[in-house]
Amino acid sequence: MSADIKDESITVITLSNPPVNALGQTLRRHIIDSLDKAEKDPACQAVLICGSNHIFSAGADIKEFGLPPKAPSLPEVCQRAESFSKPVVALIEGVALGGGLELALAAHYRIAMPASKLGLPEVHLGLIPGGGGTQRMPRLIGISAALDVILSGRHVPASEALSIGLIDRLLDSDKDVLSQGITFAREIIHSGSKVRKTCDETKYQADKPANKAALQQARDSVARSARGLFSPEKIIDAIQATLEKPFAEGMRIERECFIQCLNSPQHKGLTHAFFAEREAAKPPQIHNAQPRDLKQIGIVGGGTMGVGIAISMLDGGFNVVMVERDEQALARGRANIEKVYDMLIAKGRLNGGDKITRMAHLTGATDYSALAQVDLVIEAVFEEIAVKKALFAELDRVCKPGAVLASNTSYLNINQIAAVTSRPGDVIGLHFFSPANIMKLLEIVIGEKTCDEVVATGFALAKRLKKQPVRAGVCDGFIGNRILGVYRTAADYMMEDGASPYQIDQAVRHFGYPMGPYQVSDLAGGDIGWATRKSHAATRDPKRRYVRIADALCERGWFGQKTSHGYYLYNQDKRKGEEDPDVLAIISEERRKAGIKPRTFSEEQILRRYLAAMVNEGANVVQEGIANRPLDVDVVLLSGYGFPRFRGGPMKYADLVGLPKILADINEFAKEEPLFWQPSPLLVSLVEKGADFESLNRSASSAHSPTSKRS
Repeated sequence: MSADIKDESITVITLSNPPVNALGQTLRRHIIDSLDKAEKDPACQAVLICGSNHIFSAGADIKEFGLPPKAPSLPEVCQRAESFSKPVVALIEGVALGGGLELALAAHYRIAMPASKLGLPEVHLGLIPGGGGTQRMPRLIGISAALDVILSGRHVPASEALSIGLIDRLLDSDKDVLSQGITFAREIIHSGSKVRKTCDETKYQADKPANKAALQQARDSVARSARGLFSPEKIIDAIQATLEKPFAEGMRIERECFIQCLNSPQHKGLTHAFFAEREAAKPPQIHNAQPRDLKQIGIVGGGTMGVGIAISMLDGGFNVVMVERDEQALARGRANIEKVYDMLIAKGRLNGGDKITRMAHLTGATDYSALAQVDLVIEAVFEEIAVKKALFAELDRVCKPGAVLASNTSYLNINQIAAVTSRPGDVIGLHFFSPANIMKLLEIVIGEKTCDEVVATGFALAKRLKKQPVRAGVCDGFIGNRILGVYRTAADYMMEDGASPYQIDQAVRHFGYPMGPYQVSDLAGGDIGWATRKSHAATRDPKRRYVRIADALCERGWFGQKTSHGYYLYNQDKRKGEEDPDVLAIISEERRKAGIKPRTFSEEQILRRYLAAMVNEGANVVQEGIANRPLDVDVVLLSGYGFPRFRGGPMKYADLVGLPKILADINEFAKEEPLFWQPSPLLVSLVEKGADFESLNRSASSAHSPTSKRS
């Protein structure tokens, strides 16, 4: 940070704390010191606050997360800027987020470059703005607009910020940024404009009935869409204070709400999720490896997965070659891609010109020779090892040297697939989740011989596609589907023992999932799991309990939403299913055949079993190296399987509950089902040491740091 005089009447305060000019304690102190110095300078008639490296400020310094606060606090810095006796102008380039925007709101004037983004994203960390954002923004742009910006946590484009009154002027992108800021400050001085404190604004209070209605509407919306979340309600409470209390009292209420959020388990969970996603995208394999250049992508298969992957690639700006078995299948795949784009156009999320541009990058073929020059090929064909081996042998023959050969398999062994090629180092698993153009998670499955350069290419691809990548090792189901199989088995055992699928689904939804396991099964299609179970029948351990309820439904052709009947009964006009007495009768009959006397389960008992199974298998996945760290398990379950984000993921949840309690539950359940409930050796070891999963995350991150000796 520096304070320089570019014009004898204007003091320029430059925020400099690379890479994002985070408002750490040192920078906060320098801002106040610079303002104090400018206040005493008789030549200074205005102050211009700007960022460096084309960024204003991305907000709080993440290095200070979880540490005791150090003076001066952000509210003190904002108060000092707002109380400054001469005009203060915030010159926004790049982003002004969180505390960065709160500092700009405390300035008397705000100007921004056209590409700038402004926002208060604290809600995504289970917090509310803590530097006066809930008090100044409503006074500046109104209650309704402030509710939208703060509750969504979205990044507001500069053009919109101008239209709603968040900034005073949009600058010229073709001219020097600092020169335009100084020119604006000179205009303020020469026009005789006085200090304009945001805290003194009262225009927004003119229509109190409308504002009260907006607050109530926000509460109703949060109750529906953010059920169980703590910080959105506190945001509304703080914004309501702007309508009913003086500014100083509103600031006190904001601080009180901020502290409540800061101390909540939800903040701990959301903060863990935020950092875990960043860490998962940086596995040790890519630290010293350069990704290969990707321009043209080949996709084999034009079914549901192939279409979703193709759309992701087209949206990412790649040229795409889709290969199908015949012209009819190829035309069907192309039509389904167009159908998705047409739907987006109808919803206003895409314009016709963008569709034309993207479709122009798609070509089709019925011969593998069309893949000769692609940089990466992804297969999305039938989930059968023999089929995939035959395909990869053909890809090995036709693809150019250096092309990455990727499988979208959900379960199959990447090492076996790679072994049929002459270049196993180029083979990798890219496990997209359906629908691939929407789902965020991308499991990047690394085989025994996959080279680091190819791993780095997979992670670079994920970044370009705006996916959340997680490195996974080779096993049946990798990270996510392997764990899913175990906690779904726990649910099936409870269903056969006396809980209804509807009761289990409800308990899981109350925990925070958007859907329960049986709703998910109906959505995905019961026939998919049925085919997998039949393929594994020959190798199934005869000593292990096997629940036939799902098979009984599939034998009747009840596959879920696609057949209007699964665990639920579906009206053709509705996606929401209804409980079905016939399903309950089938479950009762299967219990009778198995000789099981049904018993009752409370919601708490259901969740204890469901989550203990998930955590225990997650620990096994980490111990075996299928996941690098517990946080990788968390990211997979958060991004691909609906685990409630505010709980941080199953491993973070287990830490918060206490690993001794999770282990005690598993040991208790093992008395009933010893073959299934076998405690993970890793879980047992951590409890014996008094450690937790977070300790493993810290040690792994330290060991794999690019600056560590082991790297």
